[in-house]
Amino acid sequence: YYDTLGVKPDATDAEIKRAYRKLARKYHPDVSKESGAEEKIKSVNEAYEALKDADRRREYDQLRAGGYRAGDEFRPPPNWQGQRGAGDSGFQDADFSDFFESVFGRGGGTRGRSGPRRGNDLQAKIQIDLASAFTGGRERITLRDPVQGERTLEVKIPAGIEPGRQIRLSGQGSPGANGGAAGDLLLEVGVREDSRFRLEGRNIVVVVPISPWEAALGASVTVPTLAGEVELRIPAGSDSGRKLRLRGRGWPGKEVGDQIVVLEIHVPRAETDAQKQFYETMADTFDFNPRR
Repeated sequence: YYDTLGVKPDATDAEIKRAYRKLARKYHPDVSKESGAEEKIKSVNEAYEALKDADRRREYDQLRAGGYRAGDEFRPPPNWQGQRGAGDSGFQDADFSDFFESVFGRGGGTRGRSGPRRGNDLQAKIQIDLASAFTGGRERITLRDPVQGERTLEVKIPAGIEPGRQIRLSGQGSPGANGGAAGDLLLEVGVREDSRFRLEGRNIVVVVPISPWEAALGASVTVPTLAGEVELRIPAGSDSGRKLRLRGRGWPGKEVGDQIVVLEIHVPRAETDAQKQFYETMADTFDFNPRR
């Protein structure tokens, strides 16, 4: 609607009225010679009807915040209050689009002005660290929307929340009208990639480097988990890529996952004559070919 009138979303009422009058003169069927003037004047009239009324403009701005635009197929957001009564505005014969009538009712009358009306739910996405999703806690987020401007909220993150899950914040959506309650804010939680840990279902995967002698002889090594370090016994004769399971050390919840430790053998460089001689002795001692 703002694009139709050629104004910005923060335009004043006076700017909207001036833009409408200019376009109405330009496309009036009795004077305009432009192609498609009749359809254009219908679009201009509809845009003006939506934006000249403070309540209708507020509702339209709330829908725009959710990604809706005039011309889209209208799918009501959660807890949308439905259409206004047909013909309650005195414009029963007006020819408005399906989008307009779905949102404002036939003719664009004011829905529920006589009683309180609940505000719309809003949706947003946030990104948190893997460790924060594992342990839970509180996160501060900043939201920006054209209706309420910028605001900062503190969100309680439940421990073990899974990527893609939603958190509902009651009363943090769009404000209600005529004393009605505010809507809710639905936050979809995304989890950032971690440099050490990888989430696979309810299991947590971590790669642990070990030395050749730890792999050959076996050893007890310290392994990181999201809940702190633990000791893990490396079986003798382990190869690089071997997977060991730490039960109950995975993602928390009703079904606790495991931590999968992937061994990765790191070979030290031979930088001195003695170290080179040691590798030569190994080569002579072992009848071993890893490609055999």
